[in-house]
Amino acid sequence: MPVFTYEARNRAGKRVMGERAAASRDQVIQDLRRAQLGQLRVMEKVVTGKGRKVNVTAKELAVFFRQFSVMIDAGLPLVQCLDLIAGNQENAGFARALNDVRSEVEGGSTLANAMRHQPRVFDGLTCNMIEAGETGGILDTILQRLSVYVEKAVKLRAAVKSAMIYPVSVISFATLIVFFLLWKIVPIFVGLFNSLNATLPLPTKIVIDLSHFVSSFWWLILGSPVIFVIVVKRLHATEDGRLWLDRMTLKLPIIGIVLRKIAIARFARTLGTLISSGVSILEALDITARTSGNALVEQSILKVRLAIEQGRTIIDPLRESGIFPNMVVQMIGVGEQTGALDAMLQKIGDFYEDEVDAASKNLLALLEPLMIGVLGFTVGGIVISMYMPMFSLIQQMAQQAH
Repeated sequence: MPVFTYEARNRAGKRVMGERAAASRDQVIQDLRRAQLGQLRVMEKVVTGKGRKVNVTAKELAVFFRQFSVMIDAGLPLVQCLDLIAGNQENAGFARALNDVRSEVEGGSTLANAMRHQPRVFDGLTCNMIEAGETGGILDTILQRLSVYVEKAVKLRAAVKSAMIYPVSVISFATLIVFFLLWKIVPIFVGLFNSLNATLPLPTKIVIDLSHFVSSFWWLILGSPVIFVIVVKRLHATEDGRLWLDRMTLKLPIIGIVLRKIAIARFARTLGTLISSGVSILEALDITARTSGNALVEQSILKVRLAIEQGRTIIDPLRESGIFPNMVVQMIGVGEQTGALDAMLQKIGDFYEDEVDAASKNLLALLEPLMIGVLGFTVGGIVISMYMPMFSLIQQMAQQAH
């Protein structure tokens, strides 16, 4: 009997995940509904590539979708397209996955179902769009939209990474410099001051106390990043912890604004792409929620989905979430009324992707002088505090000489 993995929500709105053996997927869905679980996502459990890990980058997926759409548009059969792309694929894991998909299609499976058996490579968004493309006879168009979607997602991710690499590098380097000064250099001055019986001003005493702390608890300081990562991972593993972390990140000054814009851009682009591809609004919202990357945004989207199920419009729950700006809500409302929701969402996605790009550059321009100033103040403060007793000693020696 096949085994199915499922993801659902109970009556309290909590996420429930697990596995269940059943004769068919429909039977699993019926059993879960009897257990009063909703928003079901059921998938047959299949071991990909005989258990071997498959690591496919977003860039490789974008190229794959682009090549696939060109071949389908040229009239080549599905099996031949998959065979040609797999044969020219440099990523061995990706090539194995494509060959598995080709074998299933040859055996009579639809392309969407064959891709669902490769969950490490093709996510729910891809499989649902492919299914809609096969049903509507517009597979080439869907593949083209997928390639554009993935390319824009890569561009968005690259903009965020480029904005964060510089400040993280500078902060890490500055921390190491300060740590080294307090651990190795300041104790040399302490020995000198003790031998000369120098009178220590308050700034010097503070720096020396910090040096003693670093010397005594260096293991704790060096281990604190590891402890921080472990704590964050533990929190992120629980639903409440992930919700709290994501809520806090959105409230961060400056960075939180950028993260909110990223979430809105991803929401609009994903939902717009799915709706324009023929995926139902409820299924599209479900996929968009799972791919949002933020638990608070995911929760808000699922509330929107529930509201639409109950016959309400999309704009009320969006406005109630407090995450989406009024302009976005109004534009979506206009799109819903005019029947052009997908086009309106794509425009919102374009606008906010440009906003993220501009905000990332502004963030970098703001952080650069700020970090240089903090670094200069910290290192300069340590150096000056160490030389202050020397100035006092020189003055005392000059007075004794006179």
